[in-house]
Amino acid sequence: MSRPEPPAADALAPAPAGLQILPVTGLPDIRPGDDLAALIAAAAPWIADGDVLVVTSKIVSKAEGRLVPSPVDPVERDALRRKLIDQETVRLVAQRGLTKIVENRLGIVAAAAGIDASNVHRDEIALLPEDPDASARILAAAFAAAGKTVGVLITDTQGRAWREGVTDVAIGAAGIGVLTDHRGGVDEFGNELVVTQVAIGDEMAAAADLVKGKLSGVPVAVIRGVDAPGDGTGSSLIRAAEDDFFRLGTDLAVGQGRREAVLIRRTVRQFTGAPVAVDVLDRCVRVALTAPAPHHTHPVRFVRVEENRTVLLAAMRSRWEQDLRADGLPEARIAARVGRGQILHSATEIVIPFLTGDGRHDYPDAARQGFEHTMFTVAGGAAVQAFLIALAAEGLGSAWIGSTIFCPDTVRSVLELPDDWEPLGAVAIGHPTSPLLPRPPAAAGLIEK
Repeated sequence: MSRPEPPAADALAPAPAGLQILPVTGLPDIRPGDDLAALIAAAAPWIADGDVLVVTSKIVSKAEGRLVPSPVDPVERDALRRKLIDQETVRLVAQRGLTKIVENRLGIVAAAAGIDASNVHRDEIALLPEDPDASARILAAAFAAAGKTVGVLITDTQGRAWREGVTDVAIGAAGIGVLTDHRGGVDEFGNELVVTQVAIGDEMAAAADLVKGKLSGVPVAVIRGVDAPGDGTGSSLIRAAEDDFFRLGTDLAVGQGRREAVLIRRTVRQFTGAPVAVDVLDRCVRVALTAPAPHHTHPVRFVRVEENRTVLLAAMRSRWEQDLRADGLPEARIAARVGRGQILHSATEIVIPFLTGDGRHDYPDAARQGFEHTMFTVAGGAAVQAFLIALAAEGLGSAWIGSTIFCPDTVRSVLELPDDWEPLGAVAIGHPTSPLLPRPPAAAGLIEK
């Protein structure tokens, strides 16, 4: 395919009607600290008001210094790339062998978290821009300062579920609409459109790549004649978790079609400290409360400890130390035991599950009453496990700590809860410091008799 030549810098005649996609040629190898807007403007002085600049994220990453030094040895370079993928991953969506489809820190779901070792020097690996939308705004502002109003798209290459091949998509935007919403409109046959939104930002990104390509050394194109009013963002093209039909993905490394949330749930003891959204916790609790319980009851409650956290942890520690002293342990061993229980202190959030007395049947003999209690306790465990899995599905780490079970009266007193509420441990919650990766299923399986 021959590329259209960009118009001469001094061309005064109006561009022909219709859509044009023009390559920006002559850009140098972009390096950290380069003024990307100035370089594009110098290479394409013919850029005009209303044009859309479509810029490959790679050169934005280079200009912004998002380059990691790398060994040139292929094996060592690949090992570093995989380490960077894990560092940029917040959720593993699917994996086959060593290939990972993940959600990265930007919320983008893509292969390898967008980490790229192509079109960079052999001793470097490129990360995606820190904030592609901000990068797009900076470029648009620089052109505005020069008297030209342009839209900007920052693009990256992605694969697509159910389709072979890759295509460019918009991950950052400024000064241009990226979603055209036809919902509520009527087509030429009188049918109302209910769910139709067109990702025009992605369409422009893919169209621009026809003149940029992957091997041509042309990282910027200009689209002229497109009608996409608005000031969209690349992040607005990311589907919200609650609307994602395929959020959990599959992990073919441990079995066809196996749901990952179960296998990525594990005890996490270290957290980043980043805030955990309360609405996410609430969503996980609502999932947990779908667990089965005796007599069609709902005997489990989850309490988020916030205002009383410091008082509760101090009271529990004091009670623990008293019990250990009563057991005859020396002070050094008591300090060591208590020190190992500090995970609740470092957790971003603490949620305590409780088994209430709601729905229990009363029996005249102690044995059957004990069985009833056991049955409800099992139901509490099922709800807690569902809660832990729901947290993992949201990309959150958790640790189920049994400490509250040993001081139920202390917990009830501090939190001012009814006497028949029994704490079922405590769940430490936070964003994990390393990605939640699936584990293989346990070696032991079903026992047959």
